[in-house]
Amino acid sequence: MTRTDGRRQAALVVLCAAVFLDSMDLSLMGVALPAIGGDLSLPESTLQWLMSGYAVAYGGFLLLGGRIADLFGRRRVFLLALAVFAAASLAGGLLSAGWPLVVTRVVKGVAAALTAPAALSLITTTFAEGPQRNRALGVYSLAGATGYTSGLIASGLLTEISWRLVFFLPVPVALLVLAVAPLVLPRDPQTPAAREGFDAAGAVAVTGGVLLSVFALTEKSWPAGVVAVLLLGAFVVIERRRPAPLVPLEVFRSGTVGAANLAALAWACATIGWQFVAVLYLQQVLGHTALATGLGIVPMGLAIVITANLAGRLISRWGLGRVAAAGMLVQGAGILLFLRAGATGDYVTMLLPALIVHGIGNGLSFPSLNVAAVAGLPDERQGLASGLVTSAVQIGAGIGVAVSAVVMTLGDSVLAGYRLAFLVAGGFSLLGAFIAYSGLRARHAASTTTTA
Repeated sequence: MTRTDGRRQAALVVLCAAVFLDSMDLSLMGVALPAIGGDLSLPESTLQWLMSGYAVAYGGFLLLGGRIADLFGRRRVFLLALAVFAAASLAGGLLSAGWPLVVTRVVKGVAAALTAPAALSLITTTFAEGPQRNRALGVYSLAGATGYTSGLIASGLLTEISWRLVFFLPVPVALLVLAVAPLVLPRDPQTPAAREGFDAAGAVAVTGGVLLSVFALTEKSWPAGVVAVLLLGAFVVIERRRPAPLVPLEVFRSGTVGAANLAALAWACATIGWQFVAVLYLQQVLGHTALATGLGIVPMGLAIVITANLAGRLISRWGLGRVAAAGMLVQGAGILLFLRAGATGDYVTMLLPALIVHGIGNGLSFPSLNVAAVAGLPDERQGLASGLVTSAVQIGAGIGVAVSAVVMTLGDSVLAGYRLAFLVAGGFSLLGAFIAYSGLRARHAASTTTTA
């Protein structure tokens, strides 16, 4: 291995560590929420913002984050955003009030929205197109998936000691990356990029609209809902009129992009909303410790990893629409199996089958939706399409958690509230299956016919 190759590999490790952090930070909150709520006397409407605030800010600013990295330098933006991420993590571990904690999570979501596209762009510019880049992107994707699963496990281990460690954990990792990154990442070009097309207005409109939508749901505030609708409408108007919009709306007319993003939104509403409710159920109703909850979710993570490795073969044989729809149906079945849950429940006979079934469906559907989101688009649209589906997942996560938190309050008993939330999460998954089966199959067939 040459010195240049060694530096590239070191750069890949650094960039993968950053996406590992971004993914881990969403799942870290899951198992720790009951402990945070109990210690600080926070209602569930505030607790859900610790997940929703991060996810919605991440998804809303992700596309703008890629544009900022192009304009101001990928290396510079990566380092600055990671430093903000570390500072917000440290502040979160020191605070003892609900809404200031939420603010740190929103700040971290914005920082992650800048870090992730900068890291991805650094990989695509560091590794030549072909096998080298494909291997690098495969490692990068694996780092994200591993980060999410590791966050669930680490959350259980750390919460047993103190929930504050969940906030502190990313700090030393981020500082280590910040120390090594300047030594291995390529310097930004001296010639600045053209500054036209900096669509901050579009990003602020869409992110503000989604954030206010979540706020309107959780706080039952119709004025916030009205403002949210106005902001989302303004976003569409802005994107239509700008010469270089954040999201060119015509991209949704090509291939499977529109259906894939809608299905991905429903997928995240289902799986992340269900996770929020399931963790609360395991700890608050069944009395599981945080450690037992984290370790109990491990079989689901293994099922996801194993099934995701088989998804490519199944897609080649059955097609995107069928595999994505089947995965969403199986995932929904796993969620609906939680309707059997009562005030007591045996892990092996009741919970474990539901977790494994959910993991299998998750592992089938998520890769299929990601492939469908970029299918049939030219190379210059691939980055945009990848950013769109990631944004759809993050925004869906925020909405799913918010809806689940509201539904839990509608039952005439605590257990009835949990069952209603499981039913709604399962409904989101079935909706995603319908969108995937009808939209992805029909549009993919049309695209194939046109190409032929």
